[in-house]
Parts: sequence; C-alpha cells; structure tokens
Amino acid sequence: MGKNSCNCKCGCVAISAIASFIVGIIAAALTFTATITITPAFLWVAFGIAVVYLATLLVFSAFNRHAGCICSTLPALLTGILGAALSSLILLGVGFAATSILGAIIVGILLFFLSLTLTTTACLVKCSLGCADCED
Repeated sequence: MGKNSCNCKCGCVAISAIASFIVGIIAAALTFTATITITPAFLWVAFGIAVVYLATLLVFSAFNRHAGCICSTLPALLTGILGAALSSLILLGVGFAATSILGAIIVGILLFFLSLTLTTTACLVKCSLGCADCED
C-alpha cells in the first residue's frame, strides 16, 4: 500500500514519545529541586500553543493529501495537545509550592505533553514531505 493508507507506520512517533518522556522526567526533577520555576506566563503560552495546534491540526487534516501521515501521528498529536492544555489549566488553577512533589509531577506531565506535541509535529512534517520510510 502507498502512503495514502492508514496502514503507514512511521517509527519516529515512538522515538518522539521516548524523548518526550525523558524531557518530562528531567523537568520534574529540576522543578522539584527548584532549579527551574514555571511562571503563569509560561502556562498561558503552553495553553495557547495547544489551542493553536488543535486549530492548525483541524485545518491541516481537512486539506491533507497524505492521509497515512495523519493516521500515524494523529493519536500522539491529539494526546499531546489535549494533555498540554489540561495540564496547563490545572497548574493555572491550583497554586503549588515551588518544591512540592505534586507540582513537580504535574510540571513534568505538562512538559512531556508539550514536547510530545512538538516532536510529533516534526514527525508529521517529515512524513508529509515524503522523507519518512513508511512500511505497510
């Protein structure tokens, strides 16, 4: 089958999930030790990125000629977008201490979902441009 089927499996989605998991763990550890802090401005930007990505994904999927690329990356993209939006709203709504364990875990989750969105978008672009080796 060609790239226009939903059977197209691109391996970079798994690599992006693993890289995002590592970013989330590092972010949680750095937040817990108070090496980095998350400001409300960053949370609003993360929420805005998620909303813009959701709208862009809707438009892109409506006009996309590479259905196999969308099919292989759509679950990871939607997970990243919705997870980033929900995590940023949770962190905006509830104030956590800078070194709380729960706050660090939610910051790690937020950065996991945000980096999953960005890296999976790179996979989508790579597959849409025909650079990915897709197997049936």
